[in-house]
Amino acid sequence: MRRTIVVNGIISLLMLSATSALAQEGDRHEFSVQGTGFFTKDVQENGTLHHATDTGGLLVGYRFHISRWLAAEANYGYDRNAQQSFSAAGSTSVQSNVHQATGSLVVNLPISVARLRPYASAGAGALVFDPTGNVGGFVPGAQSQAKAAFVYGAGLDYQFSSHIALRAEYRGFVYNRPDFSLAGADTNVTSHTAQPSAGIVFRF
Repeated sequence: MRRTIVVNGIISLLMLSATSALAQEGDRHEFSVQGTGFFTKDVQENGTLHHATDTGGLLVGYRFHISRWLAAEANYGYDRNAQQSFSAAGSTSVQSNVHQATGSLVVNLPISVARLRPYASAGAGALVFDPTGNVGGFVPGAQSQAKAAFVYGAGLDYQFSSHIALRAEYRGFVYNRPDFSLAGADTNVTSHTAQPSAGIVFRF
């Protein structure tokens, strides 16, 4: 009798573990949609002030959980701003669509309080600056330009339900400022852009 109870208990534990493992396997994928801010720090170089207008945009992403603690993600973002330069010789302003494509590794921190799940990430990608040609933000000869970028970040998910979470996130980009291949405008200025965001996550 006692042996039967022990065997049944072991079988029940194994079934519970298998069910849990399958549930985790089924929740390895995430799709996220977020609204973002896009704020670039001003840079001074040889008497010229480089400024980018603050703006907002959209960020969509896919994340695959390799394990409980580690994940890989790919993101695409869109913003529109103007890159401006001010000096004694004059000023320029090029309005452009900014496309971002990045890949990162995500570390899920071993903390879970009241459905809150923090994480940190680091990776690389590219920012593509594509001049719009709009009046007031166009400089003749300005061309599209891609810049390699290092991206880092941290965020917090609130598990609203088993398959839906709310996300608040900060991402930072480090890259060389675009010059749009304009004659005399080439620089080697390092820019930093902060991208806070918030949105919704779907897990499946």
